[in-house]
Amino acid sequence: MVKMESTEEQDRKLVLEFCHLLEKSKQLFNGLSRDLPQYGHRQWQAYFGRTFDVYTKLWKFQQQHRLVLDSKYGLKRWQIGEIASKIGQLYYHYYLRTSETNYLNEAYQFYAAIRGRAYYSRAAKEDRPDLMVKKLRYYARFIVVCLLLKKMKLVRELVTELEKQIQEYTNTYEPEDHLEWSLVLEEIKGFIKAEAAVAVLHADSNPIILSHSGSGSRLSPLTTPPCERSPHMTLSLQEILIVGSACEQAKFSELTMDMFRMLQTLEREPTESATNPLSMSHGLHGHDASPAASRIPPYGVPGSKGYMENGRRDSRDNPHKYLLYKPSISQLLVFLASGFKELPLGGALLLYMSADGCFSTTKHPEDYGYELGGLGTSVKRDSVDGGGLSCRGKSYKENHCLYPGDLYPFTRRPMFIIIDSDNSFVFQHIPRYFGQPLVILMSPQDVPPAFQADVQHHGSLFTLFLHSPLTALCYICNVGDVPIHHWERCQTYVDRFITEASRLVTRCRIDEIEQGIGFIDSSYVQFFGDDFLRTLILRFVFCDVVLRLHRGFRGRHMRPRCEPQLPANELLEHPSLSHIIFQLASALDVRNHFSEGPECD
Repeated sequence: MVKMESTEEQDRKLVLEFCHLLEKSKQLFNGLSRDLPQYGHRQWQAYFGRTFDVYTKLWKFQQQHRLVLDSKYGLKRWQIGEIASKIGQLYYHYYLRTSETNYLNEAYQFYAAIRGRAYYSRAAKEDRPDLMVKKLRYYARFIVVCLLLKKMKLVRELVTELEKQIQEYTNTYEPEDHLEWSLVLEEIKGFIKAEAAVAVLHADSNPIILSHSGSGSRLSPLTTPPCERSPHMTLSLQEILIVGSACEQAKFSELTMDMFRMLQTLEREPTESATNPLSMSHGLHGHDASPAASRIPPYGVPGSKGYMENGRRDSRDNPHKYLLYKPSISQLLVFLASGFKELPLGGALLLYMSADGCFSTTKHPEDYGYELGGLGTSVKRDSVDGGGLSCRGKSYKENHCLYPGDLYPFTRRPMFIIIDSDNSFVFQHIPRYFGQPLVILMSPQDVPPAFQADVQHHGSLFTLFLHSPLTALCYICNVGDVPIHHWERCQTYVDRFITEASRLVTRCRIDEIEQGIGFIDSSYVQFFGDDFLRTLILRFVFCDVVLRLHRGFRGRHMRPRCEPQLPANELLEHPSLSHIIFQLASALDVRNHFSEGPECD
């Protein structure tokens, strides 16, 4: 009898410990978004470490004591799924905080386990609309992770399942938020359609997904442009701010299409984790396998022993980045200042902005910093007079505009700026007051009428060139699908172009040193040693050469600009680069889209 009572007391303590861990985990998780600043590095490390530690204990605890929790607490499968979903969110937030793509794989493992083990399968039978909402949110988050990992087949399966779940939720509860969920579904469908600019076909004519159609949306050892190193290539990209403020552009989960493409361009391909992502639940009476309780991120958890502190951040795989969707001007400047503050010695800051232009009415501007207009950052209504904002930039309030002059203070450190806008060229006048390396890449201000509607919704053509050069070339030549073997052949021409352009940039620098001729600004040379910045510079060259030769892009406003200017004769108009483009056009059977040039082999 005494033994029986002690067992019951032990079970009661186990249940109380589980409840304590569950409550503590919820408090810490909610505090991640409520109490912590979104910018900076050190502020959140210890808090995140405590949160992850509690969830690790909670996950282990429910694995080890599942029978007791089933019988004495009434633990349901959806509750296990909710814990796993929160852990998946933690990994995803950790990816956003660190930019390390391996954590996307970690988030994926937990989300996939929820689906594979059907943790939410009985959610509809609980007669709880809030539980159904949790399930719908889980699907939306899982879709985002799969999109970022290019698991497009799974994305389409999840969208179909989400559509059924939304229908069931609407029919069962007739909720007030059913229109919001319908809008989420339409956003996802529109995003997927817009993302597939060009279809790469397998031998059976079915579309397939490569690392962004084989051109490498993320950098890998095979896609990193070659470079003849020199002692002048001293800088490495350390901090990135990606801003998406373009109106009417396809978006999902506060990621516009341009943001989605650029964030991948500035990451390396994630590596598969060396450890088994799933572990058996220690043989506990046939319970299903669960995501491992002891999954520690490959670089350690913030606040833990293995985590790389700021002093060693130069060894990270990817530069740290912030993602801002339609921020206020104050938010934008705060995040810029944070990235500026966090720059280590020898580090560079990259600002990428995709936004509609704010156009000036000043006829004879004297101040290029503020009188030529700028970029709209937010479409929130003006708090003073309630006036609205035009998506085409004609009536933006000054409070919601980023002017070139706003960036002057940040040029105290090496800065690489990419402006994708119909008012991009106003940023070419930023002075180098502080003598630091500064490069500005600016999109064409206009595109031919045939592309205007699609580009506004499907994402900018300029960003597409920086993300996937071959996809962009196919797009402007109306090539909708390409067989895989043909795509790979065409990709070799792009690789050849990038290699030759890299050689010409290096050659320009050597000639400059030997002959004292200023072919190429030293800013390009200093940035050229960084894999990501070199990739962007060379893809910019590809974009410029292609649009120079394309019959449809006539007029200076339909071609990109850069500051400092790249040499024309020695690089942008070099016959070897033009020849490769003509060869590529012939291979794609679109030679008629390009101006007359040498016959191709």
